[in-house]
Amino acid sequence: MPEDQHHHQQQLNTVSAQLSHHPQQQQQQQQQPQTATHLKMSANIKKSLRSRSTCCLLQPQKLDKIAIVFGELIATAMLMFLGCMGCINTSLFPNSHFQAALNFGFVVLICIQCFGCVSGAHLNPAVTLASYIYNMISLPMALAYFVAQMLGAFIGYGLLKAVMPENSIYSEKTPEGVCVTFIHGNLTPLQGVFIEFLITCVLISICCGVWDPRNAKFEDSVGVRFGLAVSCLSLTAGQFTGASMNPARSFAPAIWNGEWSNHWIYWTGPLLAALVTSLIYKHAFRREVEDSKLDTSAMTTKPDASEDVEIP
Repeated sequence: MPEDQHHHQQQLNTVSAQLSHHPQQQQQQQQQPQTATHLKMSANIKKSLRSRSTCCLLQPQKLDKIAIVFGELIATAMLMFLGCMGCINTSLFPNSHFQAALNFGFVVLICIQCFGCVSGAHLNPAVTLASYIYNMISLPMALAYFVAQMLGAFIGYGLLKAVMPENSIYSEKTPEGVCVTFIHGNLTPLQGVFIEFLITCVLISICCGVWDPRNAKFEDSVGVRFGLAVSCLSLTAGQFTGASMNPARSFAPAIWNGEWSNHWIYWTGPLLAALVTSLIYKHAFRREVEDSKLDTSAMTTKPDASEDVEIP
């Protein structure tokens, strides 16, 4: 009998031990699926975050900004390549001041026609500075424009040197390199910077006039107006300072040819002119136009029918 009781007690202990371990096993089995579920959820969250970051990079607004900067780069490269090619003057390729000035104006016309709807075709850090002061673009976009213009000018002039023979870049008439801007020997640096300042003031005045809300309906001929203006200013001042009006246009030939004589003139004059002219025009001449205001110049009136009938 004692042995039977002892055996029975062992069986009870075994059953109680199994019952005590059974909830722990159930908890472990329940925890394992929960852990796997959490891992799957974290992996899905990481994937969604990556997809969102990719989508953020491909948002329409960001793509538009990339297109704007890229368009400005191509437009400035086009300006340097075609404009400076038209300035080549050798015995084999004769040229004149009139032809070079007219060519640069036509090139500006082409660039505006191609990329004016993309980036506005500033082509010029001075114009970009004026547009920033005029509240046309933000500061980050102005900096992006500046980088695109400098890089585009560098690429455009580099392409010119790559496709043209060296004796056309360096000739008796252009020993420093074609399209390198320098002041005339009879002028002082102060006179040179003052000329660049004044002619750039004219150019920026044209820009501000085009940006004026009162001219919003007259943008069809912007390319022609700018092209003719650049030709006129180049004809007027080209023989004295090269009529750069554009730091990027002077920077690219200088860096490719290592010619930095009086180079500061072509930064100080245009940028100072852009700052002064845009501020004056913005606060003295700019006027806002209400959307509801009718353009009376475009309105036509018809006479009453009674006016067409002659009363005997």
